[in-house]
Amino acid sequence: MDARAFLIRTFHALRGDRQTPIVPPGNVAGRALTTVIAIMTFLAALTVGAVSLVSDTAARWENDISDEITIQVKPADGLDMKTALETVRQIALQTPGVRGASILDQTATSQLLEPWLGNNIDFKELPVPRLVIVQIDSGSPPNFAFMRDELQAAVPQAQLDDHRAWVSRLVAMARAMVLIGLFILSLVVVATVLTVIFATRGAMSGNRQIVEVLHFVGARSSFIAREFERHFLRLGLIGACVGGILAMIVFYLVGALTQSNRLTPEADQISALFGSFTIGWSGYVGVLVLLIVVAGLTALTSRLTVTRHLAEIDMISPVES
Repeated sequence: MDARAFLIRTFHALRGDRQTPIVPPGNVAGRALTTVIAIMTFLAALTVGAVSLVSDTAARWENDISDEITIQVKPADGLDMKTALETVRQIALQTPGVRGASILDQTATSQLLEPWLGNNIDFKELPVPRLVIVQIDSGSPPNFAFMRDELQAAVPQAQLDDHRAWVSRLVAMARAMVLIGLFILSLVVVATVLTVIFATRGAMSGNRQIVEVLHFVGARSSFIAREFERHFLRLGLIGACVGGILAMIVFYLVGALTQSNRLTPEADQISALFGSFTIGWSGYVGVLVLLIVVAGLTALTSRLTVTRHLAEIDMISPVES
């Protein structure tokens, strides 16, 4: 660039002419940064969705444990299963804190065991335990020890299971996964910030003469920083929107695929663990918030980087003079 063209560009940049911005609007580095931000946002959005899914699942598990328990009746020689199940149901209904009790019929039991035993279960040949589902009042739960003693006295083959042991372990595992997801999300954010810092310094190096001349002839640091901030805000918005929209499409497709295969045994097991395997409105809101945060963080990081660089120039210039 000759001296005349350099001075003309510097004059327009100092005047604020948008036809000749300090930072070129389209270059290879800008497109590369947009791609990196899109990838980082996609990974972060997947993490946000996964954290939302696991958190909702853990909450659902805790809610289920407070609303429902099961009583298992094991087959035994000389035991009239039908009479034993009805006896168990009546004992449950008579216990304070129980809202209802129902016997799980053979068809429903067969469906529960189908993934492991197939769909041709002979209950007469195979000693399959039967279940009584008991709905309890979560606000005033029954005395489980008393109920267990009553059941053992009436039907020794009955065993009460309040699911608290294994569900508590599942909830603890889910919470650990949430913490791991948040840690991964923080790593992605840090990587994005570092990428923006390097990209900003690269853009300033490519336009070093213009930036320094503008700064020395009296342009405020806020003006120069604002030019970079606008440029990187646009790149951050484009990259964040691309990555976030792709993540939303992935969540939608996975949820739709799970719904379409809902009648298969594998889908039944997934539904038992994760419900409909969709992130819900809270997950989508989290992704949208993530897009805004990524774009804002990109612009803010660029502005702070430029401001710090100009401050370093001010510290070096007096020494050189």
